[in-house]
Amino acid sequence: MIGRLGRIGGAGAIAAGAFSAGSSFSDWKDSIMPYRFADATVAPARPSAVATADTPGLAPSRVSEIMRFGYPGFDNLRTFEDFVVSYDRKTRTAHWVFEHLAPERMIYDPSVDRSKCQFRPDESMHPYFRSLNEDYKGSGYDRGHLAAAGNHRKTQLSVDQTFFLSNMSPQVGRGFNRDKWNELEKRMRHHAKKNPNVYVCTGPLYLPYQESDGCKYVKYKVIGKSHVAVPTHFFKVCLIEKAPHQYHLEAYVMPNQVIPDETPLDSFMVPLDSIERAAGFLIFEKVPKNELKMINGKKAGGLWLRQV
Repeated sequence: MIGRLGRIGGAGAIAAGAFSAGSSFSDWKDSIMPYRFADATVAPARPSAVATADTPGLAPSRVSEIMRFGYPGFDNLRTFEDFVVSYDRKTRTAHWVFEHLAPERMIYDPSVDRSKCQFRPDESMHPYFRSLNEDYKGSGYDRGHLAAAGNHRKTQLSVDQTFFLSNMSPQVGRGFNRDKWNELEKRMRHHAKKNPNVYVCTGPLYLPYQESDGCKYVKYKVIGKSHVAVPTHFFKVCLIEKAPHQYHLEAYVMPNQVIPDETPLDSFMVPLDSIERAAGFLIFEKVPKNELKMINGKKAGGLWLRQV
């Protein structure tokens, strides 16, 4: 459960300012505020929530298909052609990202060119709460996809939209984003090619760990002027439809750190409810209990990890 999550890996260090003796209030304020205080008489323009080819919004896409088994929450939703994001304005990254994968969507159009894609801010978000490319520059972290670009190469628009920064979180590059996390993404595509439907929920976690004083703390680093949060861990939960009314579930948590290549993916499997308790929302809540046949490779039987 939560204890198991806590043992998986360490957490990052927090970046915080301190108001110490001898420093001015303005110096302290500038050290902790990612933006200057705006003129209170001038209201910043709010971006449109209507989706276009370049800007995500609230217009319908495949959302009913993607969100078939329920929303974990309804905070700052953005719908794209192939995935749905719930955005956390405080951390400047997502609460969660949902995808629906299927064999026909794994047939890639050869004209789709990933090299044409560009990382870009999500202008449907208020400027106060966006992450920017400049936040990542020189940080030592990758702009890590939550909805993987490799999952959405059926159209150029689909893969382009995965490069919005609202679909990114700061991830350790070599040894994580480019390696073990990428291996997990490939496992999702393998499931999608072999099964009628696969539903994937991905997101960041900020897990507590115990310090030398015996107390537990939640600490995480932030990067850039926007103070983009660096998650301590990431989760990925997939629901695999094997046949009508028969589902398998896999739930993973990985620490945001270098992971040895020889570490098996299965070692990162955790109980679903441990992710839900840590993240603060329920995942695949509408799946009938009697239709869930396997959990993390074991027969579900009468066991449902969510007890209430």
